[in-house]
Amino acid sequence: MSPFKFAIINPLLHNELRLKIMVALDSLKSANFMYLCEITGATRGNLSVQITTLKEAGYLEVDKSGSGPSSRSICRITRQGRDALHTYEQGLHRLFTEDVPADNEDQQQAI
Repeated sequence: MSPFKFAIINPLLHNELRLKIMVALDSLKSANFMYLCEITGATRGNLSVQITTLKEAGYLEVDKSGSGPSSRSICRITRQGRDALHTYEQGLHRLFTEDVPADNEDQQQAI
């Protein structure tokens, strides 16, 4: 068996909404919850769940102020989150650019 291995793709970031959140916050200093809702097209409930998941992973910091309808949440990507996002990007690039070595010609022709 060949020692070749595909790049490891972070399953936490391999989710459309979580990836959109991380990419947005990677380019912004911070963003409030409603802005993230707007640019990702997510519902508030789904966005809240995904932000919590990313926060628990250490990828985001969330500062909340106020309570009730006037509450405000500001999200920022952490260093750990930025590193994870860039590793994810490199892994995807590797996945699409590295050739999978074939053990023999029969396997190549099967494709």
